[in-house]
Amino acid sequence: MLLVKVRLGRYSELPQGRACLLPSTAPLPSNPQMTDPSRAPSPRVPLFTRAGFRRGFVAGQPLAIGVFVYAATFGVLAGEGGLSLLEAMLMSATVFSGSAQVAALGGIAAGAGVLASVLTVLLLNSRYMLYGAALRPWLGDLPAARAYTTLYFVGDASWVMSMKAHADGEADAAFVLGAGAASFLPWIAGTATGVLAGAWAGDPRRLGLDLLLAAFCAAMAIGLFRRHAALLPAGVALVVSLAVDRLAPSGWTVVAAGVAGGIAAFLRPPAQR
Repeated sequence: MLLVKVRLGRYSELPQGRACLLPSTAPLPSNPQMTDPSRAPSPRVPLFTRAGFRRGFVAGQPLAIGVFVYAATFGVLAGEGGLSLLEAMLMSATVFSGSAQVAALGGIAAGAGVLASVLTVLLLNSRYMLYGAALRPWLGDLPAARAYTTLYFVGDASWVMSMKAHADGEADAAFVLGAGAASFLPWIAGTATGVLAGAWAGDPRRLGLDLLLAAFCAAMAIGLFRRHAALLPAGVALVVSLAVDRLAPSGWTVVAAGVAGGIAAFLRPPAQR
């Protein structure tokens, strides 16, 4: 007797060494992903919800007053420098960086050209390259429109706040947008108030309010240190930032510190990472 076995069929024995394949009466196993397209595996879609935006926006409210006062100071300087209300508000909306805006304003007042002012802004805001790289694992899977819109509203304080929230388990990428919006809105409103109020806004540096953002970022950064292994990269970044700032104060100080700290973290033994 010769047996012939064929997949999806059943075999039957016939005399004289012949075999015959008969149709199988057993039902074929079904694949729900083939019969029901709605059950097919879909690529990972990051969370981006209104609830996440609301959490980020609420978390950023304690900083709103300081941002408003800082923006009002820029508004006063912009008015004194000859910028109109519309020009000052457009500058705040497109640059969204106090240090870069004040430096560019000083260059304009000193007679520097547009190109020099643009280069100044790019130099002082070069740290945002590191911010974007750090947010890549969180925002990288978002559609381009959402990802770049979110990055547009990222500021120093909102970035630190978002990174800490992510380290604490926040998974909704809209948190970053909400935290940025919490600073962006008072930044625009403060700029308009400063231009309109003029000298009435005063100089917040006399009250130490110009250090509010720096103190907030430092306090938030402390919460990111979860292990002693993080002290080495932080220490390297601190030493490099102080050295670069002393030799050539500029926006590259933050970039140099970030790169040095990243290299130090990468060179640590695997057990300490």
